[in-house]
This record gives sequence, structure tokens and C-alpha cells, in this order.
Amino acid sequence: MKKKIGCLHAHYSNIAYIEQAFEAYEVELVHFVDPGLVWRVGHDKDYTYEAARGKSREQLQWAASCGVDAALVTCTNYIALLAEEETHVQVPVINIDEPFFASLCEHSQPQIVLFTNPATVEGTMSRLRACAAAWGKELQVEARVMEGAFDLIMSGRQAEYTETLAEYLHRLIESEPDKAVSAAQLSMVLAADRVGRETGRVIGHPLASLQTYAVERLGLALKLR
Repeated sequence: MKKKIGCLHAHYSNIAYIEQAFEAYEVELVHFVDPGLVWRVGHDKDYTYEAARGKSREQLQWAASCGVDAALVTCTNYIALLAEEETHVQVPVINIDEPFFASLCEHSQPQIVLFTNPATVEGTMSRLRACAAAWGKELQVEARVMEGAFDLIMSGRQAEYTETLAEYLHRLIESEPDKAVSAAQLSMVLAADRVGRETGRVIGHPLASLQTYAVERLGLALKLR
């Protein structure tokens, strides 16, 4: 039986990644997108944390109420805002960072988690460390932020964003070759995969582990050919 997943995104560019990840499965994806929340969190000094949490909860509840079997939250900023909330959602909620955190916990060497959105760093790293502690894992991890890049993706300049990020990733892995490097946000997948192909290095990212996790949790079936 085909499952229906409501996908909550902070930007339209995330839709293609999720569609590609699940194209081989019997699933209907319904996308809910609102770039305004992340923009206000990053740019509006008068927009309170409580207001942002309330808005994110409202959007998740709306997505979950639209006849879906599960809700998938793809934005790390949304996930951080919702982490402390009682959302009263009656369907399973899959946070894209949960399987990503599990993959990060497999590394024993020092590692860098790269962000382009400064507003999501604190919440994501706090969740990562909490998950690692709950799983009994010790991490040598630090967050890095590529300043100024996130405005490119929010203004629809995807190609420029990917090119700029790829150049940064090349410099990063050349200057610190002994550290594992991962990209924290879904918007960074194209650049991470490109640099991985060009260098032979594995650049981790949330999409790499999402598919297996979601398929197992929701029991998704492959399409018949």
C-alpha cells in the first residue's frame, strides 16, 4: 500500500532532494514550504524565539493533519525549534538529522560538521551531543560555519551557492586531511557529493542516511518494474 508523507521544508530547493531519495518507492510526497520562518529567525531581531517555536509547531501540525501517514522535517532549523515542543502530532515524525547523527557517531576520528546557516548551529549541535550521550558515543566534533553563503540559497541562487560551497569544501579537506567532514544541511548535498566525486573523500550529509532510515521505519515498498 502506497504511503503518504508530508514533507516540511524551509526552502523550495529541498523538494528535489527528497523526491530523488524516494523515487524508487511506493510513496506519495506532499511538500509544505515556507522560507519566511528561517528568514525571520536569521534577519529579524524583533522576532522572538518563542514566536518561531510557535510558528514551527503550527506548520508541523498543519502538515501532519493533511491525511499523511508520516511527517518528514527536512530543515535543521525547524528541528531545533521543535525539539523542546510538545507538538501533539498524531502521525510519526521523522527528523532528517536523526539518521545523520547516527552516521556521525560511527566516526572515531576528529570531525568537522559544516553549516551555511548560522542560526541552526547551536540547536543542531546540542541535539547531536545529546543523541551521542544517549547512545553512549564519544565524539570529537566541532562545528564550522561558512559565513555569507546561506543568503545565496535563500535568494534562489542555487548554482552560485553550490559552486561557492564546493570551493570551500575543497580548501577545508586539503587543509585538514585527518578530519572527517560532513555537511549539516540538505541544501549542501549537491556540493558535498560533487566534492566527494572529485576528491575520493566521503563527505557526509543528511540525505545519505535518510532513505534507509525512513524505509525501515515506515515500511516503504519498492515500486514494481
